[in-house]
Amino acid sequence: MKSLKGIVYALASSSTFGLIPLFSIPILVSGAMEAPSLLFYRFAFATLAMGLAGALLRKDFRVPPRLLLKISLLGVFYASTSMGLTLSYQYIPSGVATTIHFLYPVVVTVIMTAFFGEKRSGTLLRAALLSIAGVGLLSWGEGTIRLEGLLLVLMTVGTYATYIVGVNRSGVETIDPIVLTFYVFVVSTALFAGYAASTTGVESIADTPTLVRLLLLALLPTVISDFTLILAVKYVGSTVTAILGSMEPVVAVLMGVWCFSERFGVKSILGLALVVTAVTMVVVRQSNKG
Repeated sequence: MKSLKGIVYALASSSTFGLIPLFSIPILVSGAMEAPSLLFYRFAFATLAMGLAGALLRKDFRVPPRLLLKISLLGVFYASTSMGLTLSYQYIPSGVATTIHFLYPVVVTVIMTAFFGEKRSGTLLRAALLSIAGVGLLSWGEGTIRLEGLLLVLMTVGTYATYIVGVNRSGVETIDPIVLTFYVFVVSTALFAGYAASTTGVESIADTPTLVRLLLLALLPTVISDFTLILAVKYVGSTVTAILGSMEPVVAVLMGVWCFSERFGVKSILGLALVVTAVTMVVVRQSNKG
């Protein structure tokens, strides 16, 4: 039962995270707001939503002082991932960045087996490699590749892998998921406030459509995505959660086809098939474990 819950949470997390382009691209393309302000509002609204949810559910937001530093570091890793990916798009094609970023399941697997004694699994390793190949076929396109972009996106491989492992093995797993998510968002909001203030400044929200998109961006691919990620890690661990994260680019590509008339050819179909195969392998393995 725990495995099934974890799989559902992991797929919900990666699928909602894949909705980021649906809400962010129209804002950036229209010129309504620059990326630094978008990131700030995304996490500011997410923090308010998570805080309200915790208050309504009467959660205890008191956290042992010994865990505050760990939570702050997790917030830094989470925010660094979002910022690194966003900045990398200025130097390399987003598809290339997405493909390189999805090396993180392999890094998670290596960390868990090397440092935390997780049993090696040939099935999970094969699934991780299949998912990376599938993401590559889905995302890779033509474009100029600059060293700055490669370094930024390689950074996100490490920061996101560390975040997923940290949620599982740093001691914060004892904290209520709503409270943990709230504090991760608080740290992220503070970092993006500084980022916006030091670059474009915090821009005002120009119109109602922009406000609606920002609210949806905060709710679906931020609040729901990270909250279900934390629950997934709790139930099925870091490695399985990371591999099932390959559903994110699948959803992003499908949203691009549906909403932005992007191409979906033979390469995309093959990539989708590889990702679905990888996900199926993980689901079957977890189901057999009971």
